[in-house]
Amino acid sequence: MLPQTLSAIPLEELGPWLAMIGFGAYHGINPGMGWLFALSLGLQQNSERALRMALLPIAAGHASSVAIFALLVYAGAHVIPVRPLQILTAALLIAFGIFKLFNYYRHPRWVGMKVSLGDLFGWSFLMATAHGAGLMVAPAMVGMTHGHGGHEMPMQPGMNLFFAVILHTLVMLTVMGLVAWIFYRKFSLAVLRRNWINFDLIWAVALLVVGGIALFIAL
Repeated sequence: MLPQTLSAIPLEELGPWLAMIGFGAYHGINPGMGWLFALSLGLQQNSERALRMALLPIAAGHASSVAIFALLVYAGAHVIPVRPLQILTAALLIAFGIFKLFNYYRHPRWVGMKVSLGDLFGWSFLMATAHGAGLMVAPAMVGMTHGHGGHEMPMQPGMNLFFAVILHTLVMLTVMGLVAWIFYRKFSLAVLRRNWINFDLIWAVALLVVGGIALFIAL
């Protein structure tokens, strides 16, 4: 159904969809979004099944956080013209990026590694929200609520946003699962301790870059 949907969209309106796919891959690579937690559980229990089982509630928690921002965008699109809404989301993204840049080392606290599926869902929702995952994709979602150049949208904005969240989550889950599986089979947590990259600082910079690009496009 999705490929048919994408093929029905004019070329100039594919940008937001491609952005949602790209952000899904980026969120999936970021260990702070969940694959590191799933990997740790798998290694702790010496079970690949435990790793796989952890990924689904993590993806669901992430999707729930992004869906809240989709609802906010949908509500905002009914009361705010598209250009001011684009500027508003870009400005919020830049402001949050500046905040994260000076507070990238702060994280929500968690109690430990003995967690249920519900705990994983709650942890993922909290982490995605605290890192602004939904806010990062908000400018792309704004682009799905209005047609380019006044063209009529191929689907209703609500359906566009619904499929956008599903698409984003599926890409994120695929990438997250692939990265976790590779580290489970080929490497270990010791490799990460020796070669750790500060993804939180990169994430903060990414928020600023995405916000800047969104503001440039809006203006």
